[in-house]
Amino acid sequence: MTRTARTRPEGSERPLSTAYDTALLDLDGVVYAGGEAIAYAVESLATAREGGMHLAYVTNNAARTPATVAEHLTRLGVPAEPSDVITSAQAVARLIADQLPSGSRVLVIGAEGLRVALEERGLVPVDSADDDPAAVAQGYGGPDMPWSRLAEASYAVARGVPWFASNTDLTIPSARGIAPGNGAAVQVVRIATGAEPQVAGKPLPPMHRETVLRTGAERPLVVGDRLDTDIEGAHVGGVDSLLVLTGVTTAAQLVAARPEHRPTYVAEDLRGLLLPQPAVSEERDGFRCGGWTASVAGDELTLAGEGEPIDGLRALCASAWALAGSGVCGSDAGKALARLGF
Repeated sequence: MTRTARTRPEGSERPLSTAYDTALLDLDGVVYAGGEAIAYAVESLATAREGGMHLAYVTNNAARTPATVAEHLTRLGVPAEPSDVITSAQAVARLIADQLPSGSRVLVIGAEGLRVALEERGLVPVDSADDDPAAVAQGYGGPDMPWSRLAEASYAVARGVPWFASNTDLTIPSARGIAPGNGAAVQVVRIATGAEPQVAGKPLPPMHRETVLRTGAERPLVVGDRLDTDIEGAHVGGVDSLLVLTGVTTAAQLVAARPEHRPTYVAEDLRGLLLPQPAVSEERDGFRCGGWTASVAGDELTLAGEGEPIDGLRALCASAWALAGSGVCGSDAGKALARLGF
């Protein structure tokens, strides 16, 4: 579905948890970081669920099985069943199964979640390039995945074996900061072989297809922390999105976002699910949201007023996005963002 380039965050008179029937929630950086729940996540999700919103957890992390993810969420205080979890391992397994006959051997470079997903599709995981695999499946294997596994993938791919990747996220949030993701490991194999994988995860269509098939959502809202996967994936799928600032994306990156990376809504954290979203209006002196007005003076984005910092960020986004392509899309927003505490 083709969408017109968004020029400002949208408003909603109703809380998002009632305006949409299903929240398609990313996990790392949205619900938890480093295995621990992010502030306000547990309470916000409980309130949304009690109000009738279906919660589905859609992650590019292929390391864990849906059952393991559901157990983790439940332990954090977010009750979930395995059927509530959709992973890029499931998406890449379906992608491979659509191209290979049942019983085909697949060299697995990743963790248990990828193995289980392949077996569910009738494929046979193997561990060596010498096991005559019909494909290579690469997914996030955790911080302790040995270098020898990347070498094994390289041997097979260099021989012409079709190569599939669960996702290409370069980074992943952790309790200690931002760590290398599966995309960094994919890049190693790419450098060694010169080959390109077929990719299943967000933002690409196979992941959206897997999510729609498994959730049956009619009015979904994608909730994520990454512009290049969560938000772009929503754009590709033609659905609305909410960006939360609890993970990878910074306020400065949001202000400078390309059209396909611009979310429908913006919130500091998952409490944004429970609230109406204030509209951004275009005034003679700039773009206004709440008590803030953003405008461009020379090569600088300026901000006047007072109120909730997130409203000021919404106004800044509108000012920058509306003017993108007119020579001021690179305008400096540093002072305005510092004033807001971002």
